[in-house]
Amino acid sequence: MNFKNKVVLITGASSGIGRETAIEFAKLGSNIILVARKIDKLEQVANELKKFNVTTFVCQCDVSKKEQVKEMSKIVLEKFDSIDILINNAGFAIYGSVSSLSIDDIESQMETNYFGMVYCIKNFLPSMLTKKSGHIVNIASVAASFGLPGIASYCASKFAMLGFSEGLKHELKNTGIGITVVSPIMVRTNFFDHSSFEKMPKYSPISLDAKTVAKAILKAANSSRLEIVVPSVVRGAIWMKSTFPFFINPILGKSFKKQLDCTKQN
Repeated sequence: MNFKNKVVLITGASSGIGRETAIEFAKLGSNIILVARKIDKLEQVANELKKFNVTTFVCQCDVSKKEQVKEMSKIVLEKFDSIDILINNAGFAIYGSVSSLSIDDIESQMETNYFGMVYCIKNFLPSMLTKKSGHIVNIASVAASFGLPGIASYCASKFAMLGFSEGLKHELKNTGIGITVVSPIMVRTNFFDHSSFEKMPKYSPISLDAKTVAKAILKAANSSRLEIVVPSVVRGAIWMKSTFPFFINPILGKSFKKQLDCTKQN
């Protein structure tokens, strides 16, 4: 796909992966719709994109609120008629054991990470179906394939995203619309700024920078694949876990449970 003059909507666009993705698409001449909760940060990103001489449009919206998404999509579709690429990037995690997290903590992650994606797809998919073209890119995580202690509710939201995307991909066959999930390992963004992570090491030596993931999203927007894992070598670990769960799961569980126990003691 030639991205020049394509209309690209990015949720969670105010920082991190969303911001870098906006920059990468703008470099290729795409028109960018920036969506997030913080209007001041969105405007900062919009100012950064001015140098690329593309159309940018800022929409303040909390994607966990279905009425806000409905209103945001109405505004966007009135201005652009339709979008070409929908990138569901908004998401966050709260670290802690299931027993220590409140129900609100668990629900809030599902509302943003999973239902936020569903709301956006439900509001923009009809126009894509009408014109018989478009691509949806859902930003998940390697946690979509590994249930891990300390982030069980986050894993659940990403498992749900991957499962929903797989089912939808079958439904969209021969419609002209694609859907691809991008599943990175740990990324160096403000994702870990939540207070629940304060007792944990921020990043591992193998963590990715946001630009690396943004480039994968660019690839995903023109891909027939269901899932792109970043880096691709981690696909081997997912295969191992799926093929030999009795061997891999205890190792992962012990490692992450040790970290969880350490944070409780500190």
